[in-house]
Amino acid sequence: MEKNHILTKWLNDELTEAELAEFKADPDFEKYEKIKNYSAQLKVADFDEAKVLETIFSQEKVATKVIPLYKNWMFRVAAILVLALGITFTVQNFSTETQFAANGARTTFALPDNSEVVLNACSEIEYKKWNWDNHRNLELEGEAYFKVAKGKKFEVKTNLGKVTVLGTQFNVKARKNRFDITCFEGSVKVNYKDKEIILTPGKSVAFENGKQLNLLVDTKKPEWLENKIAFSKENLRNILDEIQRQYNVTIEVQADYSNELFTGKIPLDNLDVALKIIATTYHLEPNKITQNKIIFEGK
Repeated sequence: MEKNHILTKWLNDELTEAELAEFKADPDFEKYEKIKNYSAQLKVADFDEAKVLETIFSQEKVATKVIPLYKNWMFRVAAILVLALGITFTVQNFSTETQFAANGARTTFALPDNSEVVLNACSEIEYKKWNWDNHRNLELEGEAYFKVAKGKKFEVKTNLGKVTVLGTQFNVKARKNRFDITCFEGSVKVNYKDKEIILTPGKSVAFENGKQLNLLVDTKKPEWLENKIAFSKENLRNILDEIQRQYNVTIEVQADYSNELFTGKIPLDNLDVALKIIATTYHLEPNKITQNKIIFEGK
C-alpha cells in the first residue's frame, strides 16, 4: 500500500526532494518512468466546450457522484499496470528477433516451432515470433544450417536469393556474390533471379556472378559442423575470407597468384595446417606477423 501511495504522489508531482530521491533508487523506477513517458504521448480528441455545455443544459440535473480519492489513484495504478503489460506483450511478440555469430564462433538456437538453426561464423538471422506457425520466414546474412520442423512453408531470404521448404535439412550460404545451397533431407526449392531449382538429398547448387554451378555432396550434414570447411570450385579470395571468419585472423597476399579454383577441405581446428594447404596449392609462403595477422608472399 505504501508503494502505491508513493506512486500516486509521484504521478501527481507531489513528492518532496527526499521522497523523490528515495523513489528513484527503486529498482522498478526506470520501468515506471518509461510507462509515464509513453502515457504522456497519448492524444485525445480536441475538447469542444460549446458542445459539452449544450449537452449539460439539455439534461436534467442529477446528484453529483463523489469518487473517493483512494479509488482515483487505484484506477491510475491499474491503468499503468495494464499499459505495462500491453507494452511488454507487444515487444515480446512483434519486435524482430536477431541471432548473431561473431568471427571464430557459432550460434545454435531454436525457432518458435522448434526448428533448429546453427549459424556459422560472421552470420546473422532476423525473424519475428508473431504468428510464426503461419508465416515461417526469416532473413539470413552469411551461412546457416537448418533442421526444419514439419509444418507450413518455411522461407530463408538472402540478398542473393530465396530458399523454400516444408520440413527438411539444408545449408544456405550467401557471401558477397556467391550463393550456395545444399539439401541433406527432404527437398528444397531455390529461387535465384529468374531461375527456380528443386534440390533433393545429396544435391547442391551454387551461383556466382550469375553463373550456375551444379555440385554433388557425399555427407549427411555440412562439414563445418565437424570442424572442416568444404570448398567446391572456389577462388582464393573467397577461401581466405572464410579462413579469416573462422579463425578470427587477418590475411594479406603480397604476391601474384593463379586464378585456379580450389575444391577440397580445410580444417577449422588447426590454422597452421589450413595455411599450409593454401600455400601448397597456390605456391605461396605464409608468414605470421603476429598471432592474428598472416601475410602470404611468393616463393
